[in-house]
Amino acid sequence: MSLDLAALLPLDARAATLFLAALVGGLVRGFTGFGFAMVFVPVAAAAVGPAAAVGLIWVVDAPFSLWFGARSAPRAVWREVVPLLIGSTLLLPVGVQLLTHLDPTLTRWITAGAILLALAALVSGWRYKADPSLPLSLATGGASGLASGFAALGGMPLAVFWLASQRASARQVRDNLMAYFGLSTLISGVVFTATGVLTGPRFAEAVPLLLPYGLGLWVGSQGFHRASDRMFRTVAYAVILVAVCLALPLR
Repeated sequence: MSLDLAALLPLDARAATLFLAALVGGLVRGFTGFGFAMVFVPVAAAAVGPAAAVGLIWVVDAPFSLWFGARSAPRAVWREVVPLLIGSTLLLPVGVQLLTHLDPTLTRWITAGAILLALAALVSGWRYKADPSLPLSLATGGASGLASGFAALGGMPLAVFWLASQRASARQVRDNLMAYFGLSTLISGVVFTATGVLTGPRFAEAVPLLLPYGLGLWVGSQGFHRASDRMFRTVAYAVILVAVCLALPLR
């Protein structure tokens, strides 16, 4: 018998948990270009449930994703970004179906395992030197769409994809991620609305979280401009490791 922590937490504790998760997630997203969902979803899923957490993260992140995406678009490598978007769009609905039909505890175990695999791929030293092939880009995009629909973790496969590249600098990785998320946010919004993940209550709950998330984004982006490539990758790996610990349904 699993423990439903979302039902046990008082409303003020849930609000404080979501506020803190939005702030820390914003710091991570502003610095690395990804990672908000890795921080926010596991914490929010424990407080309000996985499906509600995915709806919340879309509402909170959408205005900022569109803004940062527009700013990063001129510097993005679109021959890499477009195939990822195509693959993501194809498998996003499948991820949403898994989210809405699987047991919440099982969902959190799968999420933790997927994040751990991503970290293992990176710290193992696996790298590719050439430009990514079309099949690799489409497959990575598909994995991103599946993860986005299932747990709003679309940035995780992309982080592995670009951080494993020996050619991409930290700035290029961040610009590609920002441009990708700007467009994928529009696509996922349509899918989430059609499948009932985005509802009126999600919008009402998300409004108070815009301030801490926006503040975290600004502080994180300022830190990025002062960081070296090595520090960028170290922080990115640390984010993924923390996300694994947060996702485990042990509390």
